[in-house]
Amino acid sequence: MKAVILAGGLGTRLQPYTIFLPKAMLPLGEKPLLEHLIEWVKQGGVDSFVLCVSYLRKTIEDYFEDGSRFGVKIEYAVANRPLATAGQLKTAEEFIDDSFVCLYGDSIFDFNLKGMIENHRRKKSFVTMGLSEYKTKLQYGFIEMDKANRVNAWREKPEVKGNINIGCYVMEPGIFKFIPPNKPYGMDDVIRSAIAKKNKVNGYLIKSGFLDIGDKASYRRAYQQYITRLGRI
Repeated sequence: MKAVILAGGLGTRLQPYTIFLPKAMLPLGEKPLLEHLIEWVKQGGVDSFVLCVSYLRKTIEDYFEDGSRFGVKIEYAVANRPLATAGQLKTAEEFIDDSFVCLYGDSIFDFNLKGMIENHRRKKSFVTMGLSEYKTKLQYGFIEMDKANRVNAWREKPEVKGNINIGCYVMEPGIFKFIPPNKPYGMDDVIRSAIAKKNKVNGYLIKSGFLDIGDKASYRRAYQQYITRLGRI
């Protein structure tokens, strides 16, 4: 089994940090985010990687090379322009011939990847999506009306919750047929297409072990959590 890591994004929400570094190479302690991610996947039993690179790709390639320094094998799928999540994944098609793990390169994970892979195999899924429950309190009150526009309830700043995609998947190679080549394409469109064609898409709900690093505030928060964790160790 291989792991495909999508590490080609521009990281515009993380500027100015990403002017000279791709976001997957931003430091977390003494290592870049991508190295932490590779170590976590290796702990989950996968030691062969395809890194989908584009923006400032030489920074990634020069650091990781063929992966031997990190005890893994690394290959590179290169795009010459931003292709969004699924478009990036499409560039790895030639490297994949079996079930594989797909991860976004701007998140930190710390859950049981082996358990997710086993769940995928046991249920004979086409795609298994990593999910996490998300709760948020709305800024406004919700007013509920009946069909005659008569107000029957006022919910002041209610809390809503639902399951969110964490950007970690186990997939079958057939997923590539749902992705057009050489064009930006979102993973949400791919999953919807797979479901519409009656492919088995399951969710794998985790209770903890996910941190998105999509903007400057979340990056600072992740860095502080990592430093705090080191202090406890």
